[in-house]
Amino acid sequence: MIFIGGIIPHLRLSTLLLVLLPAGQAAAQSSAIAPVRGEVTEAGKATPLPGAVLRWLYDAADGGAPVITTTSDAGGHFTLVRPARATSRLVVQALGYRPDTLAVPATGAPYLRVGLRAGAELGEVVVTDRAPAYSSLTPANVQMISGRDLTKSACCNLAESFETNASVEVTTSDAVSGAKQIQLLGLDGSYSLLTVDNQPALRGLAAPYRLGYLAGPWIENIEIIKGTGSVVNGYEAISGQVNVKLKEPEKTDQLLFNAYANDLGKFDVNLNASARISPKWSTVLLLHTDHLGNRLDRNKDGFLDLPLATQFNAFNKWKYVSGHGIVSEVGLGALRETRQGGQLDFRDTGKAAFTQNYGTTQATTRYTGYAKTSYTWPARPFQSLGLLLTGTDHDFTSRYSYGYQTLHTNHDPSLPAYFVSNRTSRAYDGNQRTGLATLLFQSALGNTAHVYRTGLSFLYDNYDERLTAGRSYSTETPAQTEAREHRLRRELVPGAFAEYTYQNSRNLTVVAGLRADRHNLYGWQITPRLNVKYDVLKNTVLRAAAGSGFRVANPVADNAAMLASAREFIIGPNLRPEKAWNMGGSATQYFTALGHPATLILDYYHTEFSNQVVADMYTSPDIIALDNLQPGGRSFARSMQAELQVEPLKGLQVKGAYKYLDVRTTYDNVLLPKPLTPAHRAFLNLGYASAFDKWRADFTVQWFGQRPVAHIGSTHAHGTGQEYAPETAPRYALLNTQLTRAFKRLEVYAGVENISNYRQPNPIEGAANPFGPTFDAAMVWGPVYGRVTYAGLRYRIE
Repeated sequence: MIFIGGIIPHLRLSTLLLVLLPAGQAAAQSSAIAPVRGEVTEAGKATPLPGAVLRWLYDAADGGAPVITTTSDAGGHFTLVRPARATSRLVVQALGYRPDTLAVPATGAPYLRVGLRAGAELGEVVVTDRAPAYSSLTPANVQMISGRDLTKSACCNLAESFETNASVEVTTSDAVSGAKQIQLLGLDGSYSLLTVDNQPALRGLAAPYRLGYLAGPWIENIEIIKGTGSVVNGYEAISGQVNVKLKEPEKTDQLLFNAYANDLGKFDVNLNASARISPKWSTVLLLHTDHLGNRLDRNKDGFLDLPLATQFNAFNKWKYVSGHGIVSEVGLGALRETRQGGQLDFRDTGKAAFTQNYGTTQATTRYTGYAKTSYTWPARPFQSLGLLLTGTDHDFTSRYSYGYQTLHTNHDPSLPAYFVSNRTSRAYDGNQRTGLATLLFQSALGNTAHVYRTGLSFLYDNYDERLTAGRSYSTETPAQTEAREHRLRRELVPGAFAEYTYQNSRNLTVVAGLRADRHNLYGWQITPRLNVKYDVLKNTVLRAAAGSGFRVANPVADNAAMLASAREFIIGPNLRPEKAWNMGGSATQYFTALGHPATLILDYYHTEFSNQVVADMYTSPDIIALDNLQPGGRSFARSMQAELQVEPLKGLQVKGAYKYLDVRTTYDNVLLPKPLTPAHRAFLNLGYASAFDKWRADFTVQWFGQRPVAHIGSTHAHGTGQEYAPETAPRYALLNTQLTRAFKRLEVYAGVENISNYRQPNPIEGAANPFGPTFDAAMVWGPVYGRVTYAGLRYRIE
């Protein structure tokens, strides 16, 4: 068959031309019946190439045939009308990439996958500017920790992801288990909502060790949101939200292998693998394991500085993008972790009874799953409907050996005396099953200056805990003992929420939200929240936020560090939910210093509790009393932070910050500072990157001021309501550094944490007699194991 444009120059008879033109039009119409479809990506990657130009290659014999072309869309997809010939050649071009030519048969409807190789001029890319860590667009005060920031330190897990960040403090819970906790706005991590891909996760009984359950190489970025945040994510955020975004199947590297080892004897291995199964389906598999088998006692107190531990962790994501508005994602995860701490000679026999040495054991098994499906109206991209389902089964067992020598008389006269044996164990076991369903609809009122989100949610929480203290009260029946040791709680919480956003496209954004939840145990709970952003000038942003939060405390899990002590747990019989208001704001100034962009951030937040489950370690030295905030008492946290980010020289990034915290609670009718919270903290980070990022170096200094402590052996000679000054821990500083060398696909890094080798002198009180009444491993305010040297590598195929 001959294309009509090629024969026109050779025709002289007008009548013949008139005869052939209709036939040519029919041929052109028939050629459009079966167009060629496909996608254009980078060679060896799943990264789509939008804007690639595709055209048919014509021979000289084709003469003046019309050129048929198209371009790939944002997802790299294209549709191109065929020419009418037996075989045709397709030319694909994109700026910065080598062009390619493919032979395409005329029959059938093939789906073409074209991979273009980068041109020689793009062998290396120089990044001359980076997005600021503090966004100027979000209505809430949001700080971003990017994937690049996460490589500035070892970052084996989430706990180590904040070492170059001033907003979040990471503390060691106790000197036996090695668990770590975060603090945000001066409050423990239980008051900040931890979400994974914007879904509540690792809450409840998972809180004591949750920072170790997310591997650093799995994380794409982290958002730190100060204040109560959005009502869409639930009612539990009081001091803020930490959102961890995991690697996306269609965007992450095809392969990432990370290996880490340090001089403590710990090694850490991670493997991420992703694949684009088809234009619509993609998946990523995240694998992690770590192990510490070295018995280390650097401070010579007879106890392991870190517990022996092994973890296996896996997570798999599948994502479906229809191309017509439907996006679905499914994820499944499983974790198994074991820990063993205590004295050097302690061995876990696997039996109920412990040996003569003090020891602790923990074992955790966790399964998670979620499914998310959303539909976006093609003609109304601002309108969408989504359904989110998550489920978790978290199961753990733990044992802590301890002992007393004599009859014990309780400080609370309402409780009888009890007897204990010389050698016994404290056990804390638990299971939590959680299900969460959220139906979310988003649209606009008239135009996108007025956007609203509304939806329904249902939370199911089933808690089964048992704390066996090895104590038998002489006047207690077996049924009373069972009721004291066994804690069961089932929460059924249907809720509804609505959030309205006004944005005038110039300088004002207002987000107002309200949710109402019907708790089966505590009735209706109303949660209002408000965020306002006002751009005073082009580079000056002011934010204000106010809102309330509500959570049901888990008194043992929230204070699990105290299990590694001789303190007796006294839990009030009628604990009420914790409620608080959080108010504050920030001022952000973007400017130029020494020819480079710089940012200054000032913020202040005040959290006031109307009720809190208070952990009193001051009033009686050998107990921890867990009860509601006493009538007329106060509990509050004030946080002020100033942070400056500048680039004095090309490639040199400098971040400096100062934070002041005033966190106080009423204990026994006297307002005292919260134990282990420093009032002053300073932070400095220097980061240098050479041309093309071949060399990167980072140096971080963290300085901590004095903080109150409540040692178990302290004498508290005071009456009810009588002022007294708690003991304080000394000031100290931590210095960390890391050097990274990058090659084409390989990065090699090495670093030193705690360069000065500073250690808390006695992290375990009463270590010489762990079965005595003064044993306490929970008053940890400084490093336990001193200097750590490490090295590792990252290998990736993009």
